[in-house]
Amino acid sequence: MNEMILAIIELLGGMGAFLIGFKVLSENIEKLASSKFKKIFNRTAKNRFISVGIGALVTAIIQSSSATTVMIVGFVNAGVMDLFQATAMIMGANIGTTITAQIVALNSFNIVSYIAILAFIGIFINMLAKKDKTKTIGLVLAGIGIIFISLNLMSDSMAVFKESEQIIAVLNNINNPIILLLLGALITALVQSSAAVTTILISMVGVGISIGNSPNAILFVVLGTNIGTCVTALLSSVGAGVNARRASLIHLLFNVFGSLLFMIILLIWPTFMSDVLQRLFSEASTQIAMFHTLFNVVSTLLFVGFINVFVKLSKLLIKDKKEPTKTTYLDERLLKSPSIAISQAIKETVLLGEEAMQTLDLTITDFINKNLSSEENIKKRLSDINTINEEIIAYLVKVSSGEVTIKDEKIISALHHSLNDFIREAEIADNMLKYTNFVVNNTIEFSSSVNESIKRLQEMLKKQFENIKKIMLYGDYNLIKDVKEIEEAIDEMRSTLISDHIKRLEDGLCKPQSSGVFINLISNLERAGDHLNYIADTMMNIENK
Repeated sequence: MNEMILAIIELLGGMGAFLIGFKVLSENIEKLASSKFKKIFNRTAKNRFISVGIGALVTAIIQSSSATTVMIVGFVNAGVMDLFQATAMIMGANIGTTITAQIVALNSFNIVSYIAILAFIGIFINMLAKKDKTKTIGLVLAGIGIIFISLNLMSDSMAVFKESEQIIAVLNNINNPIILLLLGALITALVQSSAAVTTILISMVGVGISIGNSPNAILFVVLGTNIGTCVTALLSSVGAGVNARRASLIHLLFNVFGSLLFMIILLIWPTFMSDVLQRLFSEASTQIAMFHTLFNVVSTLLFVGFINVFVKLSKLLIKDKKEPTKTTYLDERLLKSPSIAISQAIKETVLLGEEAMQTLDLTITDFINKNLSSEENIKKRLSDINTINEEIIAYLVKVSSGEVTIKDEKIISALHHSLNDFIREAEIADNMLKYTNFVVNNTIEFSSSVNESIKRLQEMLKKQFENIKKIMLYGDYNLIKDVKEIEEAIDEMRSTLISDHIKRLEDGLCKPQSSGVFINLISNLERAGDHLNYIADTMMNIENK
């Protein structure tokens, strides 16, 4: 009995070590390749096979279909990926995740003792290295080593279970395919890792422990793990937008339909394991790993032509619901991939800047036309801008609290500064609204030449912001020179306009009460140009560091 308790402790300890090693490996590989993932995921082509390939590639790299699917759900929720693209990538993720089982199956070839040394090598690289990238590589190696050490622990514990007649009898008596499938789904849902459950199954067959008295029995459990792994994505979609919930539902539907199809095949062909897998592969652990791969590859090939059907079915089951949101691109599910989260934050910051500049543009036009009918709309827009600003700042704080690189921190800092400058643009818009009220209420008139000058400043600010957008979104740093030139032109124009205004005052061509409004208005528009110039400086500092 004591041996059994120790074996259970060893099994749980091995599983814990596996999950830790798995987490260390996937997180640090993702960190190494996060900038690449951003480019890969942005290639959201309509070609379903390219999308399947992207999903498989990313999952094979980060070793977690759950992480990839959660990322995809986040992209759908952020509006940068549609359901068609998401469905294809989810199918690809299911193929990519089979790499984990293949790695685990390597344990049967007695290479664990050699690979386990990577845990020692990796942690020392991490401790002694000075560069962030080298430290991360060290943790990747350590994660691989820990995984294989954990496999050894679980295999040793299974050897004890093999000696227990009671346990063997219980496992041999579970023959109902539905119960076996539900067992695999339930355990995977609780552990939230199909890789961990598949690892235990491989460890069991590796020491000769069998489930049920039919060759296919253990394969039903493997099918169940594919359903259970959907729980992570389902949980991640709670509280998300309607399309994000649909994406997670599609993930579930794909695995359920695939499992039911294979279940029928296995019931019709009760000797599939012995007729196919055992003939092709001598090692029992390799047979399980290959079945896992076969299931996901075949399911994808069968269903990839029916992506639109999955999308329509998800829309039928989850109806559209009007969900008011302030931000467009931000999604907390992407926080696990800081580089991608930062990319979304950049887009959201530019969107906020666009709203601030459009509001400023509207207030300038209203001033020229002495129009107060837009006042309520402008106040509403300014309120929304402040709300979105707070949401972006809160999001950036959450990104910073994770494991980010020094370069990521510099970008986050630059975004904070840029947000502050865009808020200043919104405040200038608010000032313009006040000037319009003052001019209208006091029946102050400006000459057509003054209005034309204000229009020229308005166009210069619009051109300046278009350059800022290209710099922030596409890294077109050559445009910084253009921003500087426009800013200098605005400065010169301000000096000229104020000098001309003072001359008109002296000549008695302008009323003194217009002076305060005019000088403050021109100075505010010049400040608007300054703040756009500050953003260009901030972006240039990132590029030069």
